[in-house]
Amino acid sequence: MAENESTDETEVPAEPESGEEAVTEVAAEAEPAEQPVAPDAAAEEPAAESEAEPEPAVETASAEPQAPVPQSGPKPKRKRLPRRHRPQKTRPQRPGPSGTRTPIVREPKPERERGRSQERRGVVVSNAMDKTIVVKVDLIKSHPKYKKVVRRSVKFHAHDEQNAANVGDVVRIVETRPLSATKRWRLAEIVEVAK
Repeated sequence: MAENESTDETEVPAEPESGEEAVTEVAAEAEPAEQPVAPDAAAEEPAAESEAEPEPAVETASAEPQAPVPQSGPKPKRKRLPRRHRPQKTRPQRPGPSGTRTPIVREPKPERERGRSQERRGVVVSNAMDKTIVVKVDLIKSHPKYKKVVRRSVKFHAHDEQNAANVGDVVRIVETRPLSATKRWRLAEIVEVAK
């Protein structure tokens, strides 16, 4: 048995003392096969080419892609092209206007009587002011909840151009544009003359 043990010991090759040395040896054998390109050298070559002969960006974009080169450091930055060599952004050309343009024509407004359709009928209570009358309009309506008939009156200042209306006349007034601070109505006609 002692002989077998001794033969076993001789056949087994000696292992390195630590795993770090084995990794270093493997890495040392692989390094000569690959020659890493220095980042400075890679950056100088494109710079030298662009300085010597500027090429349009269209040709560089259509150039054949090169095989990826293994790099040990960060990727080198591309040098920016001068503005005149950058690709131009073009806008689509739209056709211009035709030779003749049709003029803008406004149609005449239809003629209608002044004032809006809102009308009131009331009794003149004052004509002391010049070209202004005060018309009292009685409103009669039922209460929405209790249905009681409610009577109330509202006074309107109306414009009377000829000072034709007198106190007690029944008149019809129509709404109009603001004529003064209080006048928004105009005398349309005298329905009944006071006795």
